[in-house]
Amino acid sequence: MTGILRVPRSRGALSGVLLILLGAWGGLVPLIGPYFHYAYMPDTAWSFTSGRIWLEIAPGVVTFVGGLIVLVSSLRPVAMLGAWLAALGGAWFALGITLSPLWTSGAVSAIGTPVGGKFHRIAEQIGFFTGLGLVIAFLAALVIGRLSVIGVRDARLAESRGAQHDATSRAEEEDLPVSAGTAARDAANGHAAVADPPAGDTAEDPVVYDAAAGDPAAADGASATRTSVGPRQ
Repeated sequence: MTGILRVPRSRGALSGVLLILLGAWGGLVPLIGPYFHYAYMPDTAWSFTSGRIWLEIAPGVVTFVGGLIVLVSSLRPVAMLGAWLAALGGAWFALGITLSPLWTSGAVSAIGTPVGGKFHRIAEQIGFFTGLGLVIAFLAALVIGRLSVIGVRDARLAESRGAQHDATSRAEEEDLPVSAGTAARDAANGHAAVADPPAGDTAEDPVVYDAAAGDPAAADGASATRTSVGPRQ
């Protein structure tokens, strides 16, 4: 299950970068646009009006954060959360100018008056609000759609990660401490173990026993060879 929830970071790389750039554009253009006479009144750079804060800077920050989450996250639910944040930011870019008269005095739009002639104003409307919001919402919806579907590649990657995890777990379980696990591993593999002589013996030769059967066994598969040793110190 955990493997299915993980996705390659490359899955949302391009969309995440685009959302970051669009969010940065939406949040900065009202502040730097007046330098190029591409703005809404007041035609003053770095002027923080309530309309700019709530209708442009705030959704720009939300979109930027959502795109960043999509870009760096390798977990499917987290990446989808970032995509939803970006989608909400795009929707607010497109709809905020329509809803802003609800909280302004005189029921007028909070965005101000666009600067320039007819085509200039159309470009400002598209680049500041409607067009920008639609592009952001489209990219976010694309990311949500891709993350909602578990493809064949995702299933294969999940199986590969699961097999690798199982192999690592088995390797860690088999790596027992030498003092506690040597005898157990020798018994399981049919190896011979050397029995210590009883306490008090001083010149007894060690006898080789079969760990599984408890019978004397030959060291080389033939007759057992005794080797005399000195007194135990």
